[in-house]
Amino acid sequence: MNRIYYAVIDTNILVSSLFKKDSVPGWIIDRVIEGVIIPLINDEILEEYNDVLFRNNFNFDQLEVNSIIDVFTKQGIQLERSETDELFIDQDDIVFYEIVLSGRNRFESYLVTGNKRHFPNKTFVVSPREMKDIIENNN
Repeated sequence: MNRIYYAVIDTNILVSSLFKKDSVPGWIIDRVIEGVIIPLINDEILEEYNDVLFRNNFNFDQLEVNSIIDVFTKQGIQLERSETDELFIDQDDIVFYEIVLSGRNRFESYLVTGNKRHFPNKTFVVSPREMKDIIENNN
């Protein structure tokens, strides 16, 4: 039986996957769609996904964006933030980190990001390539 993984998916992974579907971020989003990765979310994260993915400068297909956000909304687990005292370069990143902390209170969870340097250096903060390796090595 295949394992299920729980992960907060940083917005930059969604952006990258929409720019290049056959990329590692695209592979990550495919695993979310297949139910291999269960997204950990809250309303702030969903709001950021909408704000960023519908920006005119990206010109992403709106139906495709809606279907991805719909998958995250329907398959995702809504969590409350677990506050942290860690310092962040970008204050918008805190919510992603606090949601993964909350998820880790319940099950093994990861934060998948293309900007690991924006987050505390923790084993559960992983790049898309690292998450792909975790999944491929455990299934």
